[in-house]
Amino acid sequence: MSSQPLLISYIELQGAGDGIESIEVGYDDHRHSIPRRGKFHFQEDFNQPLTVRGETISVSVVRRRWLHIGPKQAPEVFNISVHDVLSRLPTQKFQTRCNKLAITLGLSPSSVPASSVASRGANELRPTTEELLNECPRFRILVIGQSGVGKSTLINKAFGIKQASAEIFEPGQADIKKELISQENDRFVLHDSKGFEPAEGVNCDDVKLFIEDRKKREHIKDQLHAVWLCFRIPIAGHGDRLLEDGAETFLREDASVLQNIPTIVVFTKYDKLLTYMQMQRKTDPDAAAQQYLQECCIQPIQNFAKDAKLSYVAVSSSPGHAEGRNQLIKLTSEKVAETFGSRLGTPSPVSVVTSMAQRTLPHLKIEGSIARRVGKQRYWKTLASSPNFPGHTIQECLRVIHTDIIAVWNFHDPSGYLGSEPFRELMVNLVGTIDESATGYARLTRSDTRNTLAESAVPILLLVPIILPFAAGLAFVQWAYETYQRVDNVHQRFMAYIVDLIHVLEILFTLTVSDSEKELTRRAIKIAFKAYHHSGMRRDAHAQIKSFDCKVPGRDAVLDMIVSLVRMSRIDDADLTRAIRNIPREELERDEDWHTNDDGQPTR
Repeated sequence: MSSQPLLISYIELQGAGDGIESIEVGYDDHRHSIPRRGKFHFQEDFNQPLTVRGETISVSVVRRRWLHIGPKQAPEVFNISVHDVLSRLPTQKFQTRCNKLAITLGLSPSSVPASSVASRGANELRPTTEELLNECPRFRILVIGQSGVGKSTLINKAFGIKQASAEIFEPGQADIKKELISQENDRFVLHDSKGFEPAEGVNCDDVKLFIEDRKKREHIKDQLHAVWLCFRIPIAGHGDRLLEDGAETFLREDASVLQNIPTIVVFTKYDKLLTYMQMQRKTDPDAAAQQYLQECCIQPIQNFAKDAKLSYVAVSSSPGHAEGRNQLIKLTSEKVAETFGSRLGTPSPVSVVTSMAQRTLPHLKIEGSIARRVGKQRYWKTLASSPNFPGHTIQECLRVIHTDIIAVWNFHDPSGYLGSEPFRELMVNLVGTIDESATGYARLTRSDTRNTLAESAVPILLLVPIILPFAAGLAFVQWAYETYQRVDNVHQRFMAYIVDLIHVLEILFTLTVSDSEKELTRRAIKIAFKAYHHSGMRRDAHAQIKSFDCKVPGRDAVLDMIVSLVRMSRIDDADLTRAIRNIPREELERDEDWHTNDDGQPTR
């Protein structure tokens, strides 16, 4: 038997072709059949987590017989070690691949290593995001629009998933009830309706009934959190039409069903409208396009929808037109926050998971990390007075905060690198540099700066391999092992850790945003870490923290200072911006050990 139980909140299996008849999961003395959700997709969410006490979880796959000829095939059985799953904690999911079958286990927050909870009892530290994600693990969105309107590209870019993934978008399918969940980003669930006409596989009644059903759901995780109504912008003289008959009927007769659901009308192919205005030799093509959009797109829909509270955005999937997509994500986040609000100062889990799901705007990640949502909860509010941390070591306290922050950024990190001990140790070691003065800061030696990207003050990148500025372990930061109350100026350590971690993740986000569906590598993390370590941004932040007086009466001055520092823009650091801009994509995709020598051999 395992020394501690494993609690599983959901099981998801994708891929392996279309020849799978059934999938069954076995644990302890139980067998559990996983329902099919799509052609290549099996999944089940558990309101009460499955409790696994044994050493192994088995996955049994039964494949169809070709034309039902021959004996029934024996099931393929894959075994997953519970120890391997527990070793990934405190990450919130475990992923593996067996014979082209991608297996994901959602890990309940209660699956905490036994060594970390011994003797704690009611005083156990738990990340804020765990409770929020228990209540609402995914942002649930309905996207409505005809085939070819540009929905798939829009979703790919907004949520950072694979281009036209066969497991997500199946040509000819239009089951609005089907839950589509991507392996690359499982913080959102998509319901796809391919229009309102019967020929498109769904009509007005189907859409209305589905929305009404979701509004009646008891649990907030099962309700719709947003709706995008997608229409192609019609170009004058091209024979295009803004709305099909079914869409007109829905807007005229059934738009009221969207009440209390954040709904945004998305006009696609905006780049083609701009091109048309340029061909018409308009003096100001942008202004002409906006006027056309108002008169020929927005006004007709308002005439049909009457009092429906709809918002409007024009987008394009073409390079150089990211502004519209950014506006869509920003507007969606704002509408979700307005609709679902907060309860007694606690952030809505829907707002938090919306920030997690999107992979477009880093500032929403920053705000989600600290300023408006997760950061102002029970562990962050009173860092200076520390009523929430009695008897715990600094390392234990930082662990819950670290888990909260990386959960909000939601990188595609199936290996759990951002939650691993080596990365946590790097961040703790980085905090130690707060005691160095700006003038006394030791730069890398000349031999360490070979192969830099430019003649820059950021001697970081394209070392082969990347050599980190700290050795493995925490040998030189004994303060991390002290209890919270015994460390002088402890608020400075916490402030530096939070600010440093958010800025490292912001740089990593910037590096990987165009390929966010790809698995995160340690090399990419090391590049982001080293960029920040050598930046003026870090030195400025540490200098302000070092000189900060937290004894300001009547307000949470520590948190206010953290908010101010994390909102510092990396764009203001010219060296850092130049270095990031010039990093080749292939440098981010190769993986390597955390600590290596010049020959690339592990040193730990």
